[in-house]
Amino acid sequence: MKSNKKASKKKHWDILGIGSPLFDIVINISEEMLVKLNFKKGSMNLISKAESENIFQQFKNIKLELTPGGSVSNTLSGANLLGSRVSFLGLVGQDEHGKKYQEKIEAEGVASHLCFHDNGMTGHAIVFVTPDGERTMATHLGASVNFNKNHIQEKEIKRAKILHIEAYQLENSVSRQAILHAVEIAKKNDVLVSLDLSDTQLIKRNKKLFLQIVKKHIDIVFANEEEATAFSGKKNSRKALHEIAKSCRIAIVKLGEKGSLIEKDEKVFEISPQKVKVINTNGAGDMYAAGILHGLINNLDLGEAGKIASHVSALVVASSSARLNKKHLNLIKNKLRLIIRFKSYLTR
Repeated sequence: MKSNKKASKKKHWDILGIGSPLFDIVINISEEMLVKLNFKKGSMNLISKAESENIFQQFKNIKLELTPGGSVSNTLSGANLLGSRVSFLGLVGQDEHGKKYQEKIEAEGVASHLCFHDNGMTGHAIVFVTPDGERTMATHLGASVNFNKNHIQEKEIKRAKILHIEAYQLENSVSRQAILHAVEIAKKNDVLVSLDLSDTQLIKRNKKLFLQIVKKHIDIVFANEEEATAFSGKKNSRKALHEIAKSCRIAIVKLGEKGSLIEKDEKVFEISPQKVKVINTNGAGDMYAAGILHGLINNLDLGEAGKIASHVSALVVASSSARLNKKHLNLIKNKLRLIIRFKSYLTR
């Protein structure tokens, strides 16, 4: 990670993330039921409180488990497990779920800088998983839609090495103003800015705006194949990668079972996939981002960072949750430690 080394040593957080704190509620569902609910397979759909309540009514006989989620929060959770010092900034409701969300992420080791909204409920994402492992999301953003410039904590952003954000928060004008304010603080304080492009339809609705924001403000861009195509206008994944790389320092295109591509300074790293049995794709991209960002923090070559990202995202695909625990990471922990230790030796 190219940055001022003297300034970097003074940073407290490796990664500070700003995103929508959402509880994930995973429901295994048949293809037929998904069609009945009128959701396009693999899509992310914003729903109202009433629509959310209607869905819960249809699945009232199923015991539902609440797991802390949200794209940025998932990435921070993964980076924390890998060993990065991470902090999360977002807005939850002044309700039981808001307090529970904070308790759960802090128990994982993620430092909470959550704010509480008096009149809103904590958001949630209902994740429908079909037999092939594909996930379709119905999201009620709840209190998180009220996130604004007043919720930005300048002191904490200044103390970070990387600021990680999600494109979801760039569509709403109020939250966009807050995020761009945070980015401005980051830029003035030697903080790299990382963006997950989040959703294909979101990009299509806001393409001109997103192109401007990336070119002006963003250092690292994460996209899957469809998002990369929507953003770049290029159908070929490698051409899409090149196009994105023209506007940022590091461009990453995730190719699912085909692996991933990373470009920096016109050099392309081809990352091989890890073959696993697909159980659930929810959170795999977030965990991949965690691997890359953790690698950058530890000054790893992007090829090595990509291998770590591929390993940990595959573990998510092979599990039922969008997040991993220490038991999962023991499978690759020794390899990860050796890579970082060897890199540290070479750079002394």
